[in-house]
Amino acid sequence: MSNTTLDHEALIVGAGFGGMGAAIELKRQGVRDIAIVEREDDLGGTWHVNHYPGLAVDIASVTYSYSFEPNPNWSRLFAPGVELKGYAEHVADKYDLRRHMEFGIVVERAVWDDEGEFWTVHFADGTSRTAHYLLTATGFLSQPYTPDFPGIDSFAGEIIHTTAWQDGYDFAGKRVAVIGTGATAVQLIPEIAKSAEHLTVFQRTPIWVVPKVDFPIPPVVRRIFAALPFTQRAARVVNTSLLEMLMVFGVLHYRQAKPGNQVAALLSKAHLRSQVRDERTREQLTPSYDFGCKRPTFSNHYFRTFNRPEVDLQTSSIVRVEPGGIVVEDGTEVEIDTLVLATGFNLWDVNFPAFQIVGRDGRDLGKWWREGRFQAYEGITVPKFPNFLTLNSPYSYSGLSYFTTIEGQMKHIARLFGEMRRRRTDRFEVTEDANEKFLARVTERLGDSVFYAGDCASSRSYYFNQHGEATLLRPQATLPSLKEMSTFPLEDYEFA
Repeated sequence: MSNTTLDHEALIVGAGFGGMGAAIELKRQGVRDIAIVEREDDLGGTWHVNHYPGLAVDIASVTYSYSFEPNPNWSRLFAPGVELKGYAEHVADKYDLRRHMEFGIVVERAVWDDEGEFWTVHFADGTSRTAHYLLTATGFLSQPYTPDFPGIDSFAGEIIHTTAWQDGYDFAGKRVAVIGTGATAVQLIPEIAKSAEHLTVFQRTPIWVVPKVDFPIPPVVRRIFAALPFTQRAARVVNTSLLEMLMVFGVLHYRQAKPGNQVAALLSKAHLRSQVRDERTREQLTPSYDFGCKRPTFSNHYFRTFNRPEVDLQTSSIVRVEPGGIVVEDGTEVEIDTLVLATGFNLWDVNFPAFQIVGRDGRDLGKWWREGRFQAYEGITVPKFPNFLTLNSPYSYSGLSYFTTIEGQMKHIARLFGEMRRRRTDRFEVTEDANEKFLARVTERLGDSVFYAGDCASSRSYYFNQHGEATLLRPQATLPSLKEMSTFPLEDYEFA
C-alpha cells in the first residue's frame, strides 16, 4: 500500500441497517477509522425515509432484526415503522456508530487508484475523500420511481410520493387517487380510505395478498423475552422456518414443489373471496401470474377497502394527467384533488449501483452490469474492484428478511478480513474465475424457481432486470447461505 495518508480506512455509503451491520463487523475486525456517509438527514434508511400512514414491517418483527441484537419490546408481531426507526437508533447508540455518521452527504462517484491502492469518493458539493475500503449500503429500494405521465406537471392539486410523505396531511373532503398497488399501497390505501371523500386506486398489476396474522404482543410476553432471551430466539426460529418454507418451496423450488405454490395462491384467492363482495372487483384484484413472481404481502384490510362505496378500482391505462384529474384509456376522466404516487422504486436503471463506481482498468460497474450481466460473487464482491464490498447487489438477497442478507454479508466480511490479518495484507479482490463459477451456479439453481419455471409474464416484477433475468435473490435456503458466506474458499480471492 502507498504511504499516502488517507482520509479514512473504510468509507460506508448508507446509514441504514445494512451500513450499520457492516460497520459493526468492521469494528469487530479491528477497523476503527470508519466514515458512514448518508444522503438523508438521519439514520435508519428506509425506516427514516418512509413514514406514511399504515407503515409497518411485512416480516414478523422477531425475524426482522439482528439476531445478535434482539428487541424484546416490539408492541406487535408486525411492528409499526416508528418502532423500526427506534430500533435503528438503539443499535446505533449501543454499538457506538453515531460518531462515525455524517448526514446530508450525496455521493456522486467513486474511483479506484490502483497505484496508491485507495478509493477516491467524490461528493455532490465538489469535495472528495480517500479510503482504503469502500462499502456501498445504499439499499435495494432507495431510488424512488416517479412515472412520467404526460401532463403530470400541469396537475393543479397536491402530488405526494410515498417516500416524501407530508406528515399530518388531511385527506378529509378530498378526492384522492393512488397510483400503484404494491406492498406500500396495500398498507396505505386502507388508511386514506378512512377519511377521503372519494378514493380511486389505479392498478396496473394486482398483487398476491395473504392474511396477516398480526396481534399486540402482551406486556407479560415482552417481559419474558427480556428476562429469558432464548424464548425470543425460539420465536425467531419458528417464524424464520415458516418464511423459509414459503420462500424455498413456493418460490425457489417451484418446479419440484409446484403444488405448494398453488396452495399459497389458493389461500390468497380464498382471502380475497372472503373479503370482497363484488365479483368483477375480485376478478380485477386476482393476479394472472404465479404466486411469488412478485413479492407477495400481508394484509387484513386492503381487500375490504374496495367494498366501500367511496372507493373505486381503476384498471384502465392512464393516458394523461390534466389540471383537474386523470384521463384513462377509455376516455374517462377521474376528477381528483390529490395524487398519491405509490409507484415504488427504480432498481435496475439507477440503483445498481446508486452512483458511478469505477474500478481497476477503468471498469465502470454500472455500465459493465448493464451491457453484460448483473453479477457479484456471493452477492458482495466484484472482480476488478479491489477492497470493495457491495452490500446491495445481484444475487445477494437471501431469504425473505433483509437481516438474513445483512448477517450473511457480515460473516463474509469477518472471514475476508480475518484472512487478511493472517496474511498481513490489506488488499483483496475476487478472481474472475470464482465470480464466473458462482454466476453459473446461481443461474443454474434459478432454473427451478418460479421466475423461470413458472408464469411470470404479466407480473411486472422488480425481481427482473432489463435483460429479463431474475438476479436479485440468492437461490439458496437460509442456513446453507449463511454457512457458505462464512466458509467460502479463500483461494477465490487474491490477496496483495
